[in-house]
Amino acid sequence: MDEMNSLRIVQRIQDYIEENLQNPITLKQLAEVSGYSPWHIGRIFKESTGRSPYEYIRLRRLSSAALTLRDENKKVIDVALDFVFDSQKGFTRAFTREFGISPYKYHKQTPPIRLFLPEKVYDNYRAMKYMDRQADPYAGQHANRYTETNPSQSNNRIGERVEEIMKTVFVQIIERPERKCLIRRGIKAKDYFEYCEEVGCDIWNILTSVKEALYEPIGMWMPESLRAGASEYVQGVELPMDYDKKLPEGFELITLSPCTMMVFQGEPYDDEQFMEAIGEIWDHIAKFNPETYGYKWAPEAAPRFQLAPMGYRGYIEAKPVQKI
Repeated sequence: MDEMNSLRIVQRIQDYIEENLQNPITLKQLAEVSGYSPWHIGRIFKESTGRSPYEYIRLRRLSSAALTLRDENKKVIDVALDFVFDSQKGFTRAFTREFGISPYKYHKQTPPIRLFLPEKVYDNYRAMKYMDRQADPYAGQHANRYTETNPSQSNNRIGERVEEIMKTVFVQIIERPERKCLIRRGIKAKDYFEYCEEVGCDIWNILTSVKEALYEPIGMWMPESLRAGASEYVQGVELPMDYDKKLPEGFELITLSPCTMMVFQGEPYDDEQFMEAIGEIWDHIAKFNPETYGYKWAPEAAPRFQLAPMGYRGYIEAKPVQKI
C-alpha cells in the first residue's frame, strides 16, 4: 500500500473515532471501517499519527471531556461515563495525569490546558505537497480564474460573483474592539508550516481550551510594530481586557487596538481541497481593490488573520483596513 492510500485509510479511522467518542470503540471495528486486518490498522495508524489507536482514542476522549467540563455544568462522574470511562476514579486519574489538574478543579478554574486536537493526516499530507508546489502563495498563480462584476455593498456586506468558475467570495467589514491577545511567538516563521517547525503544531490545542476567548483562535501575520523581533506568523486567541489568568509557559499577552477588518469568505469546499481553497482566497485578495468600497489597506493597524480551515463554511481570512 502506498503512502497516500495509507493516509486516506488512517484519516477515515480518525473520522470514525471522532464520530464515536461517546461509544465503545474496538480495534475490530476500526478494521471493519478500513477494510484491513486489526494488526495492519494498528501498525499504519501508529506510523501515521505517532500513537496507537487506543492511546489516540483515550487522549481524544479526555480532551473532549475537558471541553465539556469547561462549557457545561455537569458532574465529573457524568462526564466520565459519557466518554466511556468505567469509573470517576479512573477518569480522574487519567485526566490529572494528562493535564496536570484534577477534573473537578479544572471545572471550577478552567485554566488553559494542552488539549489533544490532532490534524487529519491525509489533509495535512496534501497541504504539505501543495506548499511544496507553491514557492510564493501570493504569486497569484490562479488570479486569471477570477472576473469581477459590479459588486454591491449593503449593511457592510459585499457580494461578488466570480464568473468563470462560478464561485462566490463574500467580503464583510467587521469592527474589533480593544482587546488582549494570548499568543505564542515563533522565531522567523512567515507561515503556518514554518511556525509548526519552530514551536510545534499543538499551540492551537492550548488556545482552544481558553474559556474566556472572545472569538475562536486565529493564525496571525503580525505587523512589523508587533513582531518584537520574532516571527511574522503567530497563533493566538483574543481575550477581554480584564483577562488575568496565569499564562501557559512560552505564551505572552499583548494588547490589540480597536481596528476595522475586511473579511473574505469563500464557498464551502471538500475538506481535502482546503489548500486549494486557501490559495483561491489569497489570489482574490491579491487583486482586490478595497478603495472600490471606500477603504484602503492598513497593514500596520492590526494583524491579518485566518480562521481554521473548515470546509463546511469556506475559507475565511481578514485584513485590516481604514476608511478613506
